[in-house]
Amino acid sequence: QVQLVESGGGLVQAGGSLRLSCADSTRTFSGYALGWFRQAPGKEREFVAAVRWSSGRTYYADSVKGRFTISRDNAKNTGYLQMNSLKPEDTAVYYCAASTKYYDGTYRYQLPVGYDYWGQGTQVTVSS
Repeated sequence: QVQLVESGGGLVQAGGSLRLSCADSTRTFSGYALGWFRQAPGKEREFVAAVRWSSGRTYYADSVKGRFTISRDNAKNTGYLQMNSLKPEDTAVYYCAASTKYYDGTYRYQLPVGYDYWGQGTQVTVSS
């Protein structure tokens, strides 16, 4: 059973940076994609970014494109989300997720139902 553990969240001023990590503590994950989602209070969980595990191809929400970078280290079974130029509206709990399903396009990887395993979440707070 894959267990994802996020780390790296915290409090940062607007314009600052944070790097989130998502590790598979069991080192057993063998799937197709890693995704990051976020959920602010009173809002639905929304897609942030995804990376195909084998090819490294990446996808981003328009709201973070050019500011966030998703990556993965296959040897360490770990994914990362580098967040630069943070804004107060980026404040949310960030979740990583892993998918064991293959999809041709990007649409399903932008939906929570496209993923099988989830981490517990890490809080990111951006002050103005």
